[in-house]
Amino acid sequence: MSDWFLYLVRTRSGHLYTGITTDVERRFAEHQAGAPKGARALRGKGPLTLVYQSPAGSRSDALKAEYRIKQLSKSAKEALVNSQVPLNPDPEGTPRHP
Repeated sequence: MSDWFLYLVRTRSGHLYTGITTDVERRFAEHQAGAPKGARALRGKGPLTLVYQSPAGSRSDALKAEYRIKQLSKSAKEALVNSQVPLNPDPEGTPRHP
């Protein structure tokens, strides 16, 4: 089982982008470079800042956590970023913010 991470990146305008990866440093570098492998949603939105990262378990767990975070309001995402609390799994194993 691979170790996956959930991360949030802040754009110049303050928007928060949520993603998952097995290597946060590599993925953030791809986003910053605006390379073909970087997210289209982040191209031309720099400078970018990595503001949050947390282990998310398996790929399946990471995808579930990414979905949950993307459903949160901007203020809830900001609270997550400000708290820097790692995601905790619920009884079904889906990572969630405490």
